[in-house]
Amino acid sequence: MELKSGNFTYNFKQNQTPFKKIILLNASMAGYISELGAENLIIGVSSPEYIYSEKIQNLIKEGKIQNVGSEQKYDVEKIISMKPDAIFTNHIASFDNTYELLKNNGIQVIFLDEYMEQKPLEKTAYIKIFGELLGKEKEAEAKYQEVEKSYSDLKQLASKAKEKPVVLANEMYGDVWYLPGGNTSVAHYISDANANYIMKDNKDEKALTMSFEEVYAKAGGVQYWVNAGSHASKKEMLGMNPFYGKLDVFNKGKMYTIAGKEKLKANDFFESGVVRADLILKDYIKIFHPELLPDYQLTYMKELQ
Repeated sequence: MELKSGNFTYNFKQNQTPFKKIILLNASMAGYISELGAENLIIGVSSPEYIYSEKIQNLIKEGKIQNVGSEQKYDVEKIISMKPDAIFTNHIASFDNTYELLKNNGIQVIFLDEYMEQKPLEKTAYIKIFGELLGKEKEAEAKYQEVEKSYSDLKQLASKAKEKPVVLANEMYGDVWYLPGGNTSVAHYISDANANYIMKDNKDEKALTMSFEEVYAKAGGVQYWVNAGSHASKKEMLGMNPFYGKLDVFNKGKMYTIAGKEKLKANDFFESGVVRADLILKDYIKIFHPELLPDYQLTYMKELQ
C-alpha cells in the first residue's frame, strides 16, 4: 500500500505492524505525536531542549525517552543499541552516511519533510501518515477533520471583515530580509485571514532574499508586521537593526512575534502549530480583524511593545 500526502510517499509492506518504538530526530514532529496521544511510543529524541511538550519533557526526565544527540551529531551507537522500529526525520543530505548505517542495522528511516508543504492544511494532513504508521488511523482522521472544519469556518468568518489591512512578514538576518514568497504558508495564512500581504502577487514557494532598501520600497502603507522573530521588545529589535526604525509600521503600526508559547529554546509554534493550522489562522484573524473574535486570546503570536 502506498501512503501519500503532499510531497511525501511511503510504501507500506503488506500486513506491516504499527511501529511501537520510535526515535524522533526532529522536534517539530513531536507535535503530531502529541496530538495522537502517542508520546509513550517515543524512546529517543535528538535536541530535546527544542521540544515544547510537557508530557514528552516529563518522559525524558523519567528516563523513558533518551537523548540521542543533536542535529549536528547523532549518537549512532546509542540509537542502534536502543533497537527502534523506526526513526522519523527530515532528510539532511550531509547525514546520508548515517542513514545508510542505521538502515544496514535493520532500522527503518522515514523521511517526513512536512516543512516543504506550503498549504497550511497539507502540513496538518501529515497527521494521517503518523496515524497509519503508529496504528492510530481513526484518531488521526478525526483530528484532521476537526482542524480542517475549524480552518474552513475561520476562513469564512474572516471573509466578513470590512477592511483588508496591508501586511509585512519576517525579519532580517544580517543584511538580508527573508521575505516569504507569495505562495508560502505564511502568505496563504495572511490571505485566508483576509489581509493583503505585500508579496501576494509573487508565485514563489520559498523565502525571497531582499535588502532592507528593497523591503522599505514595498512597505509603504503597511499596518501590520507579523512573524517578527521571537524578540522581547521593539527596543531589542532596534538594537539589533537600527534600520527598522525607518519603517512606518515600526513606529505607527502593530507588530507581532511568534513568541506566544515559548519555554527556553522550545517554541510551540513549530510543534503543535504544525498540526493546528486552525489556531495559527485564528491568531492572524484576531490580529487583523480583532472585532471578529472579541473574546479570543492569541495562542502562538504575541504583540511586540
